[in-house]
Amino acid sequence: MKNTIVVSLIVLSFVACKDASAGEKDKINQAKDLLGNWENKSADGTLTESWTKVNDSTYHGSSYFIKNKDTLHFEAITLQQKAEELTYQSITKGQKNDKPVTFNLKVLEEKQLVFENLKNDYPQKIIYKQLSKNNVILEISGIQHGKPSAEKYTMVKLK
Repeated sequence: MKNTIVVSLIVLSFVACKDASAGEKDKINQAKDLLGNWENKSADGTLTESWTKVNDSTYHGSSYFIKNKDTLHFEAITLQQKAEELTYQSITKGQKNDKPVTFNLKVLEEKQLVFENLKNDYPQKIIYKQLSKNNVILEISGIQHGKPSAEKYTMVKLK
């Protein structure tokens, strides 16, 4: 009887730990539809984002804006979950001495992720809103030059 109780406690502990670690990764799993290559073409140029899964808690992304043949903007992004916290970390080439800027998850809904860093000069907010399997709206916003500013891009998933 004593052995049965000990074995039961060990099995219960293992199952509880397994379920807890799976629950910790739920937030990053909400972003799994971002994986792949996305594009927005406009008269101003082409914005491209590419996302890959590094492991169960980390996605890596890159974002660049090209006008004609010139790359006007390049950003390396890490989406990472540690315990219950999901962060969006961005390194933009030529800005902030190429140091990372971290945005914390503020809103997590089934089809929307909102990251915020009110101390950043611009943007202060980054929103990904999934319209469908192949369409995502990316919106960056905040105060720029003393005035509210927002940019919105409808991204199409490339095949």
